[in-house]
Amino acid sequence: MLDYDKEADAYDATRGGEPRAAAAAEAVLGLIPADTRHLLDVACGTGIVTRRLAAARPGSRVTGADLTYGMARTAAVRLPGAVVLADSRALPFPDSVFDAVTSVWLLHLLDRPEDVRAVVAECARVLRPGGVYVTTVDKAAAHDVGSDIDAVLAPRPRRPAPDAAPLVESYAAAHLLHPTGQTRFTGRGQGRSPRRTAADLRRGWFTRLPPGDPLTERFAERLEQLPDQELPRPDPVFSVRAFRKAG
Repeated sequence: MLDYDKEADAYDATRGGEPRAAAAAEAVLGLIPADTRHLLDVACGTGIVTRRLAAARPGSRVTGADLTYGMARTAAVRLPGAVVLADSRALPFPDSVFDAVTSVWLLHLLDRPEDVRAVVAECARVLRPGGVYVTTVDKAAAHDVGSDIDAVLAPRPRRPAPDAAPLVESYAAAHLLHPTGQTRFTGRGQGRSPRRTAADLRRGWFTRLPPGDPLTERFAERLEQLPDQELPRPDPVFSVRAFRKAG
């Protein structure tokens, strides 16, 4: 996994920046009830999406939480007094205090199923009965857009997707969270080019392909043989699911 303390300063610039954040926030807001008064954004990262959630609902109190100091520090600049340093598997909040909880681009980062279950359980715990939990699912699959880059990378070793939609649905159901909606949005500015993808491989961005490994280098070399080295291929399209807590 990447060191998100080190990635914090450059994170937004390498992940689509404001256009991607705007698309994500719009999708999330479309699944959150208009009468939401207290919202928690778990794994808020740099706060680039969280800030938009807060701006769109000026009557709401929006709190961001992130595990890494670098990310939380950046988010706190965008949302002064509204960001806490916290592990999403053990949130520092009482039960049933939020009308909505969101986790955008979090579950795919967790290596162990028990960690994904723990995050979903915590989001359900702090959510009031009738509240809504919104999360992205199937993130890795969103990046498979049918490009020549995907064809080169198709044989690579992969881990099972920890945020596969059926898994997330089963974890949610165990905590009385029932499906209430879904949507998709385009990750603007995130289309991969061959040169950038080769560089990402060598940086360790792909699980099961560590930097310096001979297999990693072979994939990078194949990517470097593709045409239009600087041309981004189509943007990914991300999936978002919403769940309502019974009660």
